[in-house]
Amino acid sequence: MTLPEVDAGLDAGRYTFALDIPPNFQRDALAGREPAIQLNTDATRMIQAFTGSGLVQQIVLGEVAEFVQRYRGSPPPPVDLALRVRFNPALTQSWFGSVMEIINNVTMLSIILAGAALLREREHGTAEHLLVMPVTPAEIMLGKIWPMGLVVLLATGFSLYVVVQGALRVPIEGSLGLFLAVAALQLFATTAMGIFMATLARSMPQFGLLIILILLPMEMLSGGITPRESLPLAAKHLMAVAPTTHFVSCAQAILYRGAGLAVIWPQVLALAVIGTAFFAASLSRFRKAIGQMT
Repeated sequence: MTLPEVDAGLDAGRYTFALDIPPNFQRDALAGREPAIQLNTDATRMIQAFTGSGLVQQIVLGEVAEFVQRYRGSPPPPVDLALRVRFNPALTQSWFGSVMEIINNVTMLSIILAGAALLREREHGTAEHLLVMPVTPAEIMLGKIWPMGLVVLLATGFSLYVVVQGALRVPIEGSLGLFLAVAALQLFATTAMGIFMATLARSMPQFGLLIILILLPMEMLSGGITPRESLPLAAKHLMAVAPTTHFVSCAQAILYRGAGLAVIWPQVLALAVIGTAFFAASLSRFRKAIGQMT
């Protein structure tokens, strides 16, 4: 393959790594001239580029040392370390990334859909029509929460079964029914959060800014992207009151490790308590917002 073909392949996204070995490399290496090898990496695939570059370097150096010196450059260790990778033996990135994207989208869509539904009615003036109907603020709020949560829950089940298991061939170890039940608890909490944020915001732009301030830290610090063990103690305690933290822990235990309710019940209980607290706070704010319209 020529260098122009390599550049075209990297530009088109067909290759992630391209190793350019110059002519007469074998002769120069045996003569001790220290020839240069060029590794071209597509850095738009950040995780693969970061980990793969180091692996390619180790492979090249090991092969060159074995060829020149007739043995591997590093001496054998005094202890034989047998590495066994559980739950993802080949360290396939799609196995982890696909499930985590579903978890993040459950949180994001539920907050946005529930909050936007209330704000749109306020902006269009249709919220006042609800006041003349024989319904309570709690019933109005539930009418905003459960349809949005049901839509996201159905999309979650479809994505797991058709896309993750079917198209991507990701093995799911645990019960999909148990995961969807936990996802329903997460939706109960996050849709209530969306209603609460909508009562604080006066317009959709303000609501969007609130989402940036709240949603991004929740997704980045909940354990799905950054391990919670590496967080500062204050951030770890603060994220303990976020429902996404417990949802990520439950989802990983169920889908990756095949855990049952006997294992994840502390996280499920915490998720139910947090969801109830958010619902109560959202209902209080929603009643005040309804009262201001009268």
